[in-house]
Amino acid sequence: MTEEADQIPTLGEAVHDAARDRIGRVMGREGRYVQLRPLAGGREWDADPGHLRPLTQDELLSALVAEVNARSRRQPR
Repeated sequence: MTEEADQIPTLGEAVHDAARDRIGRVMGREGRYVQLRPLAGGREWDADPGHLRPLTQDELLSALVAEVNARSRRQPR
């Protein structure tokens, strides 16, 4: 296995894309790129595996809480 292959996150893993400063969940792979989707869903984007790192548990929890809070602000009351 090459060093680059070792850096590729697993399907479903939450990662930080440093090139775009975004958090996403790994949805697949196309060529040398990894497809990511925002945690709350939405449009996928291609990311270079060299710019990705797994989230810590604290970062993941914080990102999920932020998504829930944003969703609650969008819903009519």
